Amino acid sequence: MNKSKRPFTKSKRSFRRRLPPIQSGDRIDYRNMSLISRFISEQGKILPRRVNRVTLKQQRLITIAIKQARILSLLPFLNNQKQFER
Repeated sequence: MNKSKRPFTKSKRSFRRRLPPIQSGDRIDYRNMSLISRFISEQGKILPRRVNRVTLKQQRLITIAIKQARILSLLPFLNNQKQFER
């Protein structure tokens, strides 16, 4: 089928640009629990960079901060409790 014979053409989709998860003013630190907890899965695993949409440098800082928070027992190493629905 030729492109010129198509009665309907695809309209160009406008997409909203995703905001970066880490703002310029945010400090990536083990004490910043509200920031760190966004990069951990429900099982307590560190999410990969492609899921987080962060730069390589930010991902390294996040990983170090999470590991420090785990050692200081601010975060659990594992979270394998079953979530029961009522």
